[in-house]
Parts: sequence; structure tokens; C-alpha cells
Amino acid sequence: MQEQTVILNKKQIEHKIKRIAYQIYETNVTEHEVVIAGIKNNGFTLAKKLKAAVEEISPIQATLCEVSINKKKPTDPIETSIPEQEYTNKSLVLVDDVLHSGTTLIYGVKHFLEVPLKQFKTAVLVDRNHKKYPIKADFKGISLSTSLNENVAVIFEKGNDRAILE
Repeated sequence: MQEQTVILNKKQIEHKIKRIAYQIYETNVTEHEVVIAGIKNNGFTLAKKLKAAVEEISPIQATLCEVSINKKKPTDPIETSIPEQEYTNKSLVLVDDVLHSGTTLIYGVKHFLEVPLKQFKTAVLVDRNHKKYPIKADFKGISLSTSLNENVAVIFEKGNDRAILE
């Protein structure tokens, strides 16, 4: 088995989520609603946690949206769990767990640029600093300089959320 190094433990992830939630609130202080769009699987799990945190600390109503992107073929059509009119002219935060090369996030951004938005931000738990595309996370839990052969994985398990370096 490969060596694993825990980058963030459950408590640290909870702190990062709360901090990102405050940043979302600060940039949307005049809004009544924000759409938190999570990229399918871990990005969506993180989006659900952010929604709960934002609603806990602020009067903002957060609407969840699950974004399905084919990570092997990101040029395939992207699907969202809510119709376009439910996020048009609203403030939107696109969420993923790890920003690796930026491919998934940039295609997700491209999808939402087709629709008029009031404000558009991105959030990730771990930013790896190895981007292939000119994309940045507006809100990030942690920035990490890793070697290209190292992988960062975020594992959401009941009672044992963690981010690891493999």
C-alpha cells in the first residue's frame, strides 16, 4: 500500500469549511440567496457542507446545485441538477474538492459563463498549485505545493473526513 500523509483532518476540514462559508457570506452580504454548485461527488459533498455552514452563520438562503462533468471528456455537455433559470442573475459559487490541473473547474466555469450571473466565485478545499489552465480558486481551504507524481485525495467518510497526500 502507498504511503499516505494526512494533510487535513476532520477538525481542520471543519475549520476550513467554516472559514470559506464566512468568505462566501462576506462577498454576498447584500444577497438574500446564493447558489452553491458542487462538482459531482466530492465537490457536491463539500457544497452541501458549505450550504449548511453559510446558512448557520448568515441569513443567506443557499440553493444547492449538483454539476455533472465527465472528467475524462470535459468537453461533453455539462448537466446541472437545477434548471438554468434557477441560477440566472444570481450569485453563484462553483465548488470542487481539489484543484489539480484546473481542467474540471475551467470547464465548469465555462458552462456557467453561458448564463448571466450577478457574481461568480470558485471554492476548493485543496489548491495544488499545478495548473494547466489560467484558473484560480477565489476561496480555498489550503494551498499546497506538491510534486506532479503526488496525488491529493479528499475523503468524506462519516466521522473521518480527511485530505491525504498519496
